[in-house]
Amino acid sequence: MPLVLAMALLAANPLAVVRKPVANMYSAATEQAEVVSQAIYGSSVALLEEKDGWARVRTPDDYSGWMPETSFRRLAADQKPYAAEGRVAQVEVLFANLYQEPDVTRHQPLLTVPFETRLEVLAEPKENPRWLEIRLVDGGATWVQRGDVTFETIAMSVPAVIALSRSFLGLPYLWGGTSTFGFDCSGFVQMLCRRRGALIPRDAQPQAGWSGFAPVERHDLRPGDLVYFGQSVGKITHTGMYLGDGQFISATAHSQPVVHIDRLDDPYWSQLFVAARRMK
Repeated sequence: MPLVLAMALLAANPLAVVRKPVANMYSAATEQAEVVSQAIYGSSVALLEEKDGWARVRTPDDYSGWMPETSFRRLAADQKPYAAEGRVAQVEVLFANLYQEPDVTRHQPLLTVPFETRLEVLAEPKENPRWLEIRLVDGGATWVQRGDVTFETIAMSVPAVIALSRSFLGLPYLWGGTSTFGFDCSGFVQMLCRRRGALIPRDAQPQAGWSGFAPVERHDLRPGDLVYFGQSVGKITHTGMYLGDGQFISATAHSQPVVHIDRLDDPYWSQLFVAARRMK
C-alpha cells in the first residue's frame, strides 16, 4: 500500500498518537482478548469507535484492533501527527533509551523505545554533538544519543535488508508482535519489506495474496524472496525471508521461540512449504 493512501485512511477519522513504547491492539475491548497487532511509540492511529475507556483504532497498514485509551493521546483536529514534519530522527538500533538529561549515568532512562521509532528533534547542541534533544509525545523534552538514530530512511537493497535481518537473531517471538520487543512471523516480514520501501499487509495470508508480489517457484528462489508455510495456499500460517543456500529467517514459536534461521529442507518446514513471493 502506498504511504499516501495509508495516510489518507488515517485522515478520514480523528487521530491519536501512541504514547507507550509498544501498545497492544486487542480483538475486543478487554486485555483478556487476543492480541492481534501492536503500534509503536509516536505512531499515528485513527480512532474508529470508543467505549468504556477503549478505542478501536486503525494503523497505517489498514489493520484495526482495540486499544486502551491510556495507550494513546488524542490529537486536536488542527494538530499535526507526531514526527510528521520538521527534523525527525528514526531509531536504527534494536532499542534506544531516552534520558531526562544528556547523560547515561545520572538517572535511569525515561523510556526505552524500539527500532523504527520516529522522534521529533528539538535541538542538536553543537557543544554536545553526541546528543539530540527530543520532544515527547506528551510534551516536554528528553534526550537520545545520536548514535542510536538516523536522519536518512531511504529504501534498502535486498543485500542490505538480508544483512539487517540477521541483526534481529535471538529476539523473542511474540504473538501479535510488531517490534523489537517481540515479533510474530508476519510482523517481522512486514518490517523487512517496509525497510525495502513497501507497506505490505499485516498478516501472512493476505501478504501472500498481495498484488505487489509475484509468485515464485521453489526451485527459482532468490535471496530476499518471501516464503510461506501452512496446510495449503489458502491456509497460510507462517512466513519468513529466504536468505539463499536453502536457508530462511523468521520469527517462529517452533523449537526455540525467537527470530532464527532454518532450512527449507528441514522435514518440519519442507512439508509445510506452500508458496513463495518476490517483490515486483
